[in-house]
Amino acid sequence: MNDDQPTPNRIMQLILGYWATGVLGTAANYCLFTYLEAGMDTAERLADRAGISVRGAQALLDGLVGLGLVEVRDGAYRNSAEASAFLVEGKPACLTAFAKVKMGHLGSLAGLPDAVRAWGPANVATVEVADNPHWESLVQALAAQSAPVAGIAADILRLAEAGEVSILDVGGGSGIYSAIWLGLNPAARSTQLDWAPINSIARRLLSARGVADRFTTIDGDLHTTDFGTGTYDLAVYSHIAHQEGPEENTAIFARLRTALKPGGTLVVNDYVVDDDRGGPPYALAFAGEMLLKSKRGTTWRRADYLTWLAKAGFDDVDFHPTSSPATLVFAR
Repeated sequence: MNDDQPTPNRIMQLILGYWATGVLGTAANYCLFTYLEAGMDTAERLADRAGISVRGAQALLDGLVGLGLVEVRDGAYRNSAEASAFLVEGKPACLTAFAKVKMGHLGSLAGLPDAVRAWGPANVATVEVADNPHWESLVQALAAQSAPVAGIAADILRLAEAGEVSILDVGGGSGIYSAIWLGLNPAARSTQLDWAPINSIARRLLSARGVADRFTTIDGDLHTTDFGTGTYDLAVYSHIAHQEGPEENTAIFARLRTALKPGGTLVVNDYVVDDDRGGPPYALAFAGEMLLKSKRGTTWRRADYLTWLAKAGFDDVDFHPTSSPATLVFAR
């Protein structure tokens, strides 16, 4: 066969991509990466420790080797460097909870053809509500994704040496930004605005990290609750913009500008696509997720953020790619 001729291999991998989600999510469910890290390096040992069948353990190991997450040599298995860093329970950037959550979302993809035709999901009202029980698992699972980016933002802002600063985190979810930033700066104080059930999750996390005494919450909807005037040195808007439309983002940015002190900084964290919508791949693919789960959201271009932030009164905007799929945007 001519090496220049296309093959169906990559297309087959994409068609069967749900296999990867299922194998990874199931392995996470049974803590296989954690047990591998502890030296249980055969299907028999893993099966015994995880309480699963040897046949099942072997099938998962085969799948994980195929995905490049586990390595095998002379019949012994071990985590790849990636799996060791991001899939072992107890490590700060562990993504196993997120893998389990996303496996539970596989069925929702069957609704994508209808959402594409109808401009969005038919049942979005049941998702975007405060009392949806899925927040308990989803909010905590997302914390591990944001933790490295929160650390990068803190370094850029030189937050550890910033002294007494006040922080507003709008739609802060797990409170991971407040947890990390307050841990780095013992003089900082943070306020999170989110729905009451989500704020209760954040208070637990901040308490576990020993910084709850400098953390307060405001129960409310970010679209309608007052942010205050000239109150905060820093404001955070992390993974919210992709859920909102242009008018909503512009209005929220304007209210955040008002809430900041003169010279204050807004930190936006989200999946940002290039102006020609040619990349990056993760941010582009995430647009389909928003079609399924939001009324007007998508992954927005750099040009969109520049337009909205200028209208809101910010005249100094910087984009910082990170080691994750997300981009940090700093506006002053």
